[in-house]
Amino acid sequence: MEILFDEIPSLDLADFTTGSPEKKAAFVKKLGEAYQNIGFVAIKNHGLSQELQDRLYHSIKSFFALPDEVKSQYEKPEIGFQRGYTGKGKEHAKGRNTGDLKEFYHVGQELANIPDSDPVKKEYPANLWPAEIPEFQNDANEAYRTLESAGKAMLQAIALNLELPEDYFEDKVAYGNSILRQIHYFPIENPDEVPADAVRAAEHGDINLITLLMGASADGLQVLRKDGKWIPITALPDQLVVNVGDMLERLTNKKLKSTIHRVVNPPKEKMNSSRYSIPFFMHPRSEMDLTCLESCISEENPKQFTDATAGEFLEERLRELGLRK
Repeated sequence: MEILFDEIPSLDLADFTTGSPEKKAAFVKKLGEAYQNIGFVAIKNHGLSQELQDRLYHSIKSFFALPDEVKSQYEKPEIGFQRGYTGKGKEHAKGRNTGDLKEFYHVGQELANIPDSDPVKKEYPANLWPAEIPEFQNDANEAYRTLESAGKAMLQAIALNLELPEDYFEDKVAYGNSILRQIHYFPIENPDEVPADAVRAAEHGDINLITLLMGASADGLQVLRKDGKWIPITALPDQLVVNVGDMLERLTNKKLKSTIHRVVNPPKEKMNSSRYSIPFFMHPRSEMDLTCLESCISEENPKQFTDATAGEFLEERLRELGLRK
């Protein structure tokens, strides 16, 4: 039966990680139902403390308050903006040319943490750390590791829901190409001076396997329900919002839904205020095969995607977003 949610379901990750077999099974079932219908859940007991979130938000607010000419020193278009700073309006949604009203900062795997024997160590660019905000490196790295751990637990539950071994994703996300993105939706002093179709984040699906989002500093996130209605996404302070990305939708032949979402502009009188948001985009290693799982292909649901690796799919999408030439 198709369910039309008015809000995203809330789950307790502790039911899966430390609960009884019955609680663990119930978590897997509820997660599967949510991901097959709306593609989003909110989870608590994810390991990310409020104190760490507060520290990280303080760090990124300090960075984005720096002059543009200072921030631009950390901009690296030659690596597709995959590490460091991306300036205002540089990214646009797939199928659009108008840039989003945002700037952001990317943090990836710390190369020092990857064994020299692992070939991905040569694939990834080194992180860039703003000298002006010395605490940023420690705060971002700690949040990265915590969110990666929570993401691995979510993928274990997803694997069980798909009737795969619980550790199915483990080797595929070990030192994966995940990104912690710190976003600043910057204030607009005169809304009439920006393009009429410019928004904070135009409607889009995420590229990756799953996205883990800590609470934003203001409202604005909306998700497109199956019946075409946009519903607001709100999470309690102790929750993370976790949604399906395009790679997972592709792997499961659309059994799990990468739901379109957006960040809308506030009313004109509030456009002169900032909004901050920190998603963790959980990516696998580039060699992961995204070929649709045989178990997700049937007469009723024939194969909908051509075969591709995660690396090939990522490159294609970065070009569509204007971040790769």
